[in-house]
This record gives sequence, C-alpha cells and structure tokens, in this order.
Amino acid sequence: MAGRRGPGLVGRAVTALLLAASLSVVCVGEVPRPPGCALARGELTVDDLPAGSSVLDCLAVGRVVTHEGAGVAVPEPGTTVSVDALTVDGSAHGFTLTVAADGTVSYVYEEAHEAAHEGPDGATRAAPRAAAAASRARADAPAPCADGAYSTAGRKEYDTYEWFIGDGPLPGRLPHAEGRRAFEDAIATITTSRNDCGYDDTVTAKARFLSSTGNEAGIDGAARCTRRDGLSVWDAGDIGGEAVATTCSWSRPVPDGPEELLEADVRFNTHDFPFTNRPSGACTHAYDIRSVATHEAGHVFGLGHSGAGHENLTMYANSFACSTDARTLGKGDVLGLRSLY
Repeated sequence: MAGRRGPGLVGRAVTALLLAASLSVVCVGEVPRPPGCALARGELTVDDLPAGSSVLDCLAVGRVVTHEGAGVAVPEPGTTVSVDALTVDGSAHGFTLTVAADGTVSYVYEEAHEAAHEGPDGATRAAPRAAAAASRARADAPAPCADGAYSTAGRKEYDTYEWFIGDGPLPGRLPHAEGRRAFEDAIATITTSRNDCGYDDTVTAKARFLSSTGNEAGIDGAARCTRRDGLSVWDAGDIGGEAVATTCSWSRPVPDGPEELLEADVRFNTHDFPFTNRPSGACTHAYDIRSVATHEAGHVFGLGHSGAGHENLTMYANSFACSTDARTLGKGDVLGLRSLY
C-alpha cells in the first residue's frame, strides 16, 4: 500500500508546485501600476499624468492631456510636443510636454499674463474687457525697437523648414497662390529677421515651401495637438473660440543644444475670426493674415511669447485686430532669433 501511495503523493506535490508557480506568474502580471497610472477614459489633465510618471507604465502614448484649456496628444518616448496659441486678449494658452527616452513625463507651463477665464459665461464677458485692456496697454509698452524682451522654446530648426499648405479654404478666402505668398512672406520675416530697427540679418534659419497637400495640420477642433504625420502643414479651420491661430511643434533632444524641430503645424481659426490680407481704414475686427502668420512662424522657429508689458513686439500673444505692426520684428524678436541662430 505504501508503494502505491508514494507516486500519488509525489504527483500531488509536483502539481502543487506547478500551481504555485503559475499563481506567482499571475501575481507578477497583476502588480499594481505606479501611482497616477490608473488612467480614466477620455481626456486627461496634467494632474492625471503628473510629471515623473511613465507613459509606458501608464499606457498613455496617444492620450490627450490638457492644461488650462490647451491640450496635446502624448507623443512617443524621446519626443517633445508644444502648443502655442495666439489669443484675442493676449492670455497665455499653451504648454509643453516632454517624454524622455525612458518614457518619463515632464512639463513646461507658459506663465499666465492676461487671465480672462472665468468659466463658460464669465469668460465670454471677460475676454472683450481683457482685449480692450491689452490694446490700451500698447500705449504704455515700450516701442518695438526699444523693447529687448524675448523668450525661447528650447527648440530650433537645424536644417530647412519644409512646409505645405492644406488644400482647403484659407484665411480671408485667399486663392491658394495668394495665400502661399502671404505665408511665405511671413516666414521670410522670421528667417531674414526683417525689422525696422536697423538690425542686420545674421539669422541662419531657412525655409522652403513644397506644395499643397490633402493632409491637415495636426490640430483638432479644440486647438489641441494631435499625433504628427511627418508633414508641416499650414491651413485653416475650427479650433474653438479662444485661439485666433495655433501652432503645434514636435521636437527631439540634441546633446548640448536646443531640441531639433521635427514638425510644426499652423492652423488659423476661420470659424470664429475674420481675416484680411489688406487691412484698411474700414477694418473693425479682422486680423491681418501676415501679422498672425509672422507670429506663428516665430513659434515654428523656436520663439516663445513675450508676455504682458511687451505688447508692441511681434511675439506678444495678440496680433491685434486690423493691425499690421507684427509684419515686422521688434528688437526683442530679433534678439530671440539671434540667440537661437
């Protein structure tokens, strides 16, 4: 009897060991995610995916992360994405999300400088007041050639910015040939540091228009940066009611230097704002296409917003309706470009 029971005991022992091993594998697979990684469905905030968390552990690549109305889709590791908006009131509306090569998240937030957001109803009333205040502030701000303020975004175009125009309607309902010329002129203002301050062009930035495309800018209906497609596209459409225009930029790290621009898309908000290529004395609230485009091109080549108190610079976060002043650069705009190029 003992001889017959022996193999049964051994078999049960082996089975028990195998079961324990299998349970240990299951347990390893069910180790709780790190704090902050139990991500809910839908849009996330920067608090849902805090700095220091891992997009790999959290399965967050491609998810939309928002901050104070701005938003970006989380890029793949080793990539930075930035959203910059031109607003009616000059308020800060953008941020930068970087995903390190190991998947770790970090953020850079633009400082608020003309806040006018009081909730859905309050913002509607506050925005015109803040816009009027920003316009009045221009009179007290330094003249463009006397104001050396600038900020940079930590990236640059190391080679040639090659860009496309979307094949849909353009701002001001410009024919595509005229729209291309307006955009090219604006981009050239940046690459040649065109100014009325007497500064020579020492900026080495370069750009080249390629063609029209059926691809769209990687910017959605709420002015959020979506996934990049490898083409830098300028187009127009609906990006929500707050932004006159938005630039989304993607870049990657470079040792001992600003990050390298990978793609930069620009979209004008033709759903909520009128545009013109020739502001006249009859203009009341249309935005000058080339002024707005010059500002957005500044973002493309690595400039940030100049902030409150510097309303007369091209990189102030409002180009001001009916004004063509931002078609040429101020002192700070030029110095910012020289610091990068």
